[in-house]
Amino acid sequence: MHQLTTQRVEEIVQNLQGKTIAVIGDLMLDRYFWGSVSRISPEAPVPVIDIEHETFHLGGAANVAHNLRSLGIHPVLCGIVGDDDEGDTLRNTAKSSGLNISGILTDIHRPTTVKTRIMGNNQHIARLDKEKRDFINDDTSSAILSVLNSLQDLDGIIIEDYNKGVITRHLIQLLTDVSKEKNIPLFVDPKRNFFFDYKHATVFKPNRKEAQEALGYALKNTSDIMRAGSELLERLEAENVLLTLGEEGMMLFQQNGDISSVPTKARHIADVSGAGDTAIATLAAAITGGATMTEAAELANIGAGVVCEEPGIVSIQPQVLISALNY
Repeated sequence: MHQLTTQRVEEIVQNLQGKTIAVIGDLMLDRYFWGSVSRISPEAPVPVIDIEHETFHLGGAANVAHNLRSLGIHPVLCGIVGDDDEGDTLRNTAKSSGLNISGILTDIHRPTTVKTRIMGNNQHIARLDKEKRDFINDDTSSAILSVLNSLQDLDGIIIEDYNKGVITRHLIQLLTDVSKEKNIPLFVDPKRNFFFDYKHATVFKPNRKEAQEALGYALKNTSDIMRAGSELLERLEAENVLLTLGEEGMMLFQQNGDISSVPTKARHIADVSGAGDTAIATLAAAITGGATMTEAAELANIGAGVVCEEPGIVSIQPQVLISALNY
């Protein structure tokens, strides 16, 4: 793959400043209990964590939007929260982070999705989930569409599906239509639901597990990966398929027949939480900044590798991205 230069990345970062990207998907509040471990419980063979402090972070689609904001994009966040304290915390955190929260809707019939992680000695010990996965109705989908239609300038759309109910077949079609009508790129980060309903996306970005589940065969070697990428391109009629492969990096398949391997840039894996969010955000931001698809994929891979080096959910910063280029 072509090696990006510092000058080229600085140019892309400069060009993307102030662009607007809508992020539609499942919103989550990431709650962390941080503490130290020095003993095992006498009640069961489990560590006892002495809690030292508690933090809240934007998760799911909200973390994608936070990464976009860190890079210089103006994100518009669209999704659902409950009528609860956690929903207020998520909304306030998003607003204080500089996100446009006009698309965050309240549903009194479901709780805000909360992921509570227990961290001991900077290691992930356990996770507690509170959520409801029922699909939103068509009226809620239409309300999200109204938010997008109210925007005067929109440079891209990211669909973030975590199987929590916000992304439905109806909403996918609405968002695809907006992308076509406004002639703006559509970036898709899918899960197993509606996997093959995402037609004509600019970039379709599944990971290995998601692709295996959808296609019905394992991606064990390069031959399997090549087969999967070509099949996804054809079945989805996508412009590009970016298959993420964990420690093996990424493989980019383009409609023009080009196939590129993107080796991983991670130096030390501390926590993979949020790496996929950073990847799709960096990719979309780079494209709106004038990057080619191969340049955007390389930057996305670098960004994902950088955030894996830190425990907890962190967002990518332009200078950190640039500094990681030549590592």
